[in-house]
Amino acid sequence: MKPIHKYLFLIAGFISMILGFIGMFLPILPTTPFMILAAFCFSKSSERLHKWLLSRPHIGKLITDWEKHGVIRMKAKIYSTIIIIPLFSYTLIFVDVNYWIKGLLVLIALSVLSFIWSRPSKPFKSS
Repeated sequence: MKPIHKYLFLIAGFISMILGFIGMFLPILPTTPFMILAAFCFSKSSERLHKWLLSRPHIGKLITDWEKHGVIRMKAKIYSTIIIIPLFSYTLIFVDVNYWIKGLLVLIALSVLSFIWSRPSKPFKSS
């Protein structure tokens, strides 16, 4: 990999990690997808930072589950759904925007929830 690409991945990893950290306190910003993106970027740029992120107690297991098995645990699915539905509903009910924007929001919410719920909840055991 070219050095410039390593630096771009490193910068993208830090930006994603910062956004994920902010997302821990702002319900509008999702934490897990940004941390997964940060892990991906770090895996392409810095093995040390990638390992460090995977060793974090609260987010490391989620990232490892995703990287190794494409798994989103049931607890994360439920939490995501509990956050997504009220946030999108608030916009649909209380924000005065065109109907096509509301339709687009419904489509986005359904797409995100469909993706989340279509992922396995635990790794498949090979026999």
